[in-house]
Amino acid sequence: MSDAEWAVVRDAMPVPGWLEGRGGQPESYCHRQMVDAVRYLVAGGIAWRAMPADFPAWDRVYAFFRRWRDKGLTAEFHDRLRERVRTVAGRDPEPTAGVIDAQSVKAAASVPAATRGFDGGKKVNGRKRHIVVDTLGLLLHVMVTAASVTDREAGRTLLARLHERNWHVTRVWADGGYTGRLVDFARDVLSVALTVVRRSDDTSGFTVLPKRWLVERTFAWLMHSRRLARDYETRTDTSEAVIRWSMTMVMSRRLARRAR
Repeated sequence: MSDAEWAVVRDAMPVPGWLEGRGGQPESYCHRQMVDAVRYLVAGGIAWRAMPADFPAWDRVYAFFRRWRDKGLTAEFHDRLRERVRTVAGRDPEPTAGVIDAQSVKAAASVPAATRGFDGGKKVNGRKRHIVVDTLGLLLHVMVTAASVTDREAGRTLLARLHERNWHVTRVWADGGYTGRLVDFARDVLSVALTVVRRSDDTSGFTVLPKRWLVERTFAWLMHSRRLARDYETRTDTSEAVIRWSMTMVMSRRLARRAR
């Protein structure tokens, strides 16, 4: 990170417990080195043991990544950056609308059979990333499942979790894969208006559909991180953490450019 970007990241990072008198020991490594190392792994797609010697030892970096994942600090860090990006863009920190979609990716040999499946529509053997983004394309929530899980099945759980964390969201746009009982569940249980944006029957070739292009652009941003070119993670929550780390890079760079 540049100094300007580190200034943005440092202000958004969760405060360690020992600084607030909540116990624990001071960490022995610089946070900037740790964050840089994790970002390097996500962007470059390297293995943990291939961490360059310029960074702390790979097992220390992995311990940092794992601790942030398990304690929810990665999600907290990500959400703080998202609120700042929305504020700088002149939006309310809490979004009121979102777009939902899913992406199937191939799984590496390290992915266990219990959390992988075959997507018959996309002809992909691996996992599926279900995400909800706001109208700026910023990530609101993510859930990783086996590729065999349908959009409707995952959408029910994803929208329920979204309602818990971002209860201000009252409208969500989706594609045709989210029709059926999910629309009634979102309206009656979650008080969310799930609107399906359909493709016109007389349209041929590639067409940009209203609202749906926002989430497709977010998937394109995520694919800039080589670690996300396919799913390499043993656990699904690790995959979700890597996706959040990838989005933090998008947002911190945007904020650093605005600051300059």
